[in-house]
Amino acid sequence: MNCSRQILLVLVTTLVSYSVATGREIPGKTAINVLFIAVDDLRPELGCYGAAHVHSPNIDALAAGGMVFDRAYCQQAVCNPSRASIMTGLRPDTLQVWTLGVDFRTKMPNAVTIPHHFAKHGYRTVNIGKVFHNIFPDEVSWTDPVMYVDGFPFDPDAVYAGEQELAWLENRKAELIAAGKDKQRIDKFGQWYLKASATESADVPDNANYDGAQTDVAIEKLAELAADEKPFFFGIGYYRPHLPFNAPKKYWELYDRDAIPLATNPGLTKDAPLMAINTMRELRGGYYDFANSLRPDEGSLDEARQRLLKHGYLASVSYVDAQIGRLMKQLEDLGIADSTIVVLWSDHGWKLGEHNSWCKMTNYEIDARVPLIVRAPGMAKAGSRCNALVELVDVFPALCEMTNQPVPENLEGTSFAPLLADPDRDGKAAVFHQFLREGIWTAPNGIEYMGHAIRTDQHRYVRWVTWPEKKSAAEELYDLTEDPSEMINVASREENAALLAELRERLDRGYRSAFPNVDENQRESSNHE
Repeated sequence: MNCSRQILLVLVTTLVSYSVATGREIPGKTAINVLFIAVDDLRPELGCYGAAHVHSPNIDALAAGGMVFDRAYCQQAVCNPSRASIMTGLRPDTLQVWTLGVDFRTKMPNAVTIPHHFAKHGYRTVNIGKVFHNIFPDEVSWTDPVMYVDGFPFDPDAVYAGEQELAWLENRKAELIAAGKDKQRIDKFGQWYLKASATESADVPDNANYDGAQTDVAIEKLAELAADEKPFFFGIGYYRPHLPFNAPKKYWELYDRDAIPLATNPGLTKDAPLMAINTMRELRGGYYDFANSLRPDEGSLDEARQRLLKHGYLASVSYVDAQIGRLMKQLEDLGIADSTIVVLWSDHGWKLGEHNSWCKMTNYEIDARVPLIVRAPGMAKAGSRCNALVELVDVFPALCEMTNQPVPENLEGTSFAPLLADPDRDGKAAVFHQFLREGIWTAPNGIEYMGHAIRTDQHRYVRWVTWPEKKSAAEELYDLTEDPSEMINVASREENAALLAELRERLDRGYRSAFPNVDENQRESSNHE
């Protein structure tokens, strides 16, 4: 610890920081740090979520010292809209960000993000990896320049280390250049622009892949931040277990592929509308070894390929878990674990054969539900679980409350900080999410559909409309008590008419109260009336 840091601590020995969330005072600190960990495509299939077959000891240890939220939900099950939503505290319809290619700054240039807000209140805000969507790192949010790792492309979404994949990539690159494709783009983005196989098990050290390499950098940065007089907000975004499932061989070896449990609901949902089904474009369109796979409405992957994918996914989870363990150890080694809030979250869930599908991009529970783990200094309920309904849009106001900062008035979430002190108290009556289904394949020219969903304690109701015309197209209703896997759409059953009318009204009413920043024109169209 440097001299100025020692002097500062002496000066503040009589001061305390009070955490509203925990109801405890933290001696010797004037401000609490925040380590904000995003994990791409991580579904709540972890040891701490009851999945005994998953090797996730470090995330489980984090959960044992914090709180596990069992029913946390994203706002849209695809990367960019979800990340823009959590980082601004605004929902996709307010931001008008529903797809991967729209920067929220083009729609709301003056939006205040979580790190931007913290920076305005004296924090040093730092970022490495995928916190915002990868191609929109939002430099304005951070006091320090966004960090990148030497030797990796600007967007390391797909980085391979094995000889077979590297050879395939070089051959494919030569073919594209010979055909007159964009050589400059290929050279700039490298392997990210070209994707080989959907899995890789190379016998390499952790830092041969991006997530391990960025953890090396993050550990060094934590030491620098710990020595700074300012508190920090450090956003670290991990790419795995996003496709491709590239994890060093030792993480694959943690699992017996034949013993990995497969999806318990592998069929299509009965009476579900076509737009409710994921097209699997992410898997089928990006990787040569799955390019000829059938759509979910056409057929299923054979068991060997299912086991390969799930093995790769779990290996990737364990790989990221090891990196998170390194971060937690560094907090302890630096002596700042007791003055640092840790938030671990994912942008959405991910299907591993459920609903006869793979990837995300639906309104089903398997895609909308996310892991959310919070560890705060002095937690009175460390190691507890919370079954209340919460949303990622609630994270911004919660962090403000937990660090004694003012909550921006325009935020559309509700702080879950009181649940950290009392996990049994009442939470939200419902949460809201949505998905824009682009280019349904049965239409000659492709039709877009927007599905808005309300998830209550017992039910999920989804209303689909054509987009942007907003003409009613279909409805879904699931009883999550009787049918937790959502395998039967009961919206058309006569006995559910009254319930359906109630949920329609709750969706409309909840939309008005939960989305206060949508202008009246947008609100009217979004209510589909």
